[in-house]
This record gives sequence, C-alpha cells and structure tokens, in this order.
Amino acid sequence: MWALAAALFLMQTPDFTAQGAKALDEGKYEAAAQAFQQAIETDPKDYFAHFNLALADGFLHKDAEGIAEYRKTLELKPRLYEAELNEAILLMRQKNPADALPLLADAAGQQPKEFRTRYFLAEAQLATGEAAGAEESYRLALQLNAKSAGAEIGLAHALVRQGKLDDAAPHYRQAAQLDPAYRQSLLELADLYEKNRQIAEAVAIYREFPDNAAAQQRAGALMLAANRYAEAIPDLELAYAKEPSQANRVALAQAYVFAGQREKALPLMEKAVAAEPADFDLRMAYGRALRDSRQYAPAAGQFNAAAQLKPGDAVPWRDLADMLYLLGDLPRALAAFDKARELGEDTPGVAFLRAIILDKEKQLKPALEAYRRFLSMSQGKNPDQEWQARQRAKLLERELERR
Repeated sequence: MWALAAALFLMQTPDFTAQGAKALDEGKYEAAAQAFQQAIETDPKDYFAHFNLALADGFLHKDAEGIAEYRKTLELKPRLYEAELNEAILLMRQKNPADALPLLADAAGQQPKEFRTRYFLAEAQLATGEAAGAEESYRLALQLNAKSAGAEIGLAHALVRQGKLDDAAPHYRQAAQLDPAYRQSLLELADLYEKNRQIAEAVAIYREFPDNAAAQQRAGALMLAANRYAEAIPDLELAYAKEPSQANRVALAQAYVFAGQREKALPLMEKAVAAEPADFDLRMAYGRALRDSRQYAPAAGQFNAAAQLKPGDAVPWRDLADMLYLLGDLPRALAAFDKARELGEDTPGVAFLRAIILDKEKQLKPALEAYRRFLSMSQGKNPDQEWQARQRAKLLERELERR
C-alpha cells in the first residue's frame, strides 16, 4: 500500500525542468525562472537548473541574480564552458571586465575556435588595459569571423591604445564598410588625427560627411588655423547652411574676412553682433571689418560699443579715436585718444595724431608739446611723420614767439 502511494506521488510530481525549458523556448522568461527556481528547491545541486535560471535572469536583465546563479552552477560543475561564457557576458554588461577576464580566458582555452569567446575575451582585455593582448585576441576573432565589424573596430581601438594610429586606420575603414552603423566611428578617427597633428588626414575624413554640420565646422576650423582661408570657406559654408548657429556664423565670417571677402563677411557679422551684443571681441572684429571696408561711421559705432563693454581697455578707445579722426570729429577723437593714452596706449602713433588734432583745433602750445613728444618717442622709426612734425613744430614756435 505504501509502495503504491509513493508511486502515485512520483507520477504526480511536476517536471519543473521540462516546464522551464518549454517556457524558455517560448520566450516566457518569468515563467521559466519560476519553474527553474522550483526545480532548484526540489534539488539544490541540480547545476542544470541553476544554469537555466541564470539564463532566464539574463533575459530578464536581472544581471546580479544571473551572475550569482552562474557562479553556483560553476561551483557544482567547475569549468562548464557555457556558464563561464555567459557569466562573463553578464559581467561585461555590468561594466566589470576584471572579473569577466579569467572566465573568458579559461573558456577560450576550452574552445579556441569559438568566435564569441575570442571576441568577448578581447573586449575584456581592452577594457582592463591589456591592449596588446586585446590586439591578438581581436585578430584571432577575425580569423574566425572576418565579417565582424565589432571585432574590426575593437582591433582599431587596441592599436590606438598602443599608439599605432596608422595601423588602426584601415580597421576603422573596414568596420564602416562591414556595417554602416560604424561609419560614425570615422569621425573618431578624424579626431585622433587632429590630436596627432595629422591635419590633412583629419580634414579629408571630415569632408566625407557633407551633411554633418559639426564635421564641416571642424574641417573649416582646421583650415582657418592653418591660415588656409580660401580652403576653409566651402567647409564653413556647408556647416552654416546645415546649422546656422552663432559659432558657425562667426567662423564663416572670419574666413571671409581673412580671405579678403569682406562684402560677404559684413552681413554675417552684423547678425552675430545682434545675437550677442555684449561680446567684446565680436564688436571689435566687426568694427575692424567695417573700418577696412572704409565704413568709418558704423565702425566707430562698434568701437564705441566695445569701449563701453570694457572701458578699462585702451584698444577700443584708440580705434574709436582713429575713426572719429577720419570722420572729422576732432574734439571727440582727441578725447578718445586722451582716454587711450591714459589707459597705457601711449605710442608714437597716438602722439602724432593728437598733435595733428591739436594743431587743427588751433591749440598751438599743446600741439607743439605733442609734436615734440612724438619726435622724442619716434626716434627715426617714422621718417615721413617726423619730417612733418619738425616742420609744424618750427612754424608753431615762430607763431608762439610773435604772440
């Protein structure tokens, strides 16, 4: 009777492992996890149930629980290849390559021809600073799967870490060719070329991205920095057309100015100043572009605005004075020159123009003093102006003597 009862009980005991396996196949991971947990409660030493529970936890993104179950599996079944690989993958997902590395090394030793193991071993080596080991592992992985874009980009990164940028470049290219999703990694290569001062190579890559405003801006900026202004303009025009930001507007305006195309620069600079009226450097740049275009009145307006932004800076006062002088506004020009001189801009040029203004304003004694000061400062550096100053000084001396 008791034997019959026991037999009936065994016949009615659910097969939790089979239920879990079926749920896994159907993608019902919560149900699978519950079934395998029940299987473990029935037999705590069932390494197969622990392994499959870890698998379900991984699908559910319960990485910590999955890692714990894989470790239990390996306690019960040491060096089980699949458990080592899967635990390592979860550890990598948790940004813990150091703990993943020994598992992957052992798994790769067991299955040296398995691509995934080699690939993840390379990833762990790279993440833990073993660039040379990662290079070797990525190369072995690519022997097993030559179409892996991930392994190609990984190999490129391993080579870069070792300072082998030129060796890395073909692998960036190959990754992009194998998978268009990696095309953006070429911009990373361009940035590395920039940092390595391989400007031509960087610019060439940036120009492969005509629809990317940032890439075009970088190409243009590099050309500007190299004083190749005309070559910078097409890149910066593309950047501004794609993204008419203040930074792109200013960069394009600068390129136009330096390339001698001020008629194109001025409208952009006007917009730039309107967008950021408190930008001192922008005001000064716009003022100088206007000055060089002989638009002295608007130039004076920009220098005056700049002087108000930085009243302690002598340069905008000097440039304002120059414009006012050319406009014939001599009293205001003299006041601006005096302000510049007070702030340290006490140069032969300032002294000479002050003398000219004082002379024209019939302030004879101050004019004579200003001419003499200019001559003492110039000391043969400005022969034409010195000759003029001597002649005017003689005439002023005679006129003052007659009074």
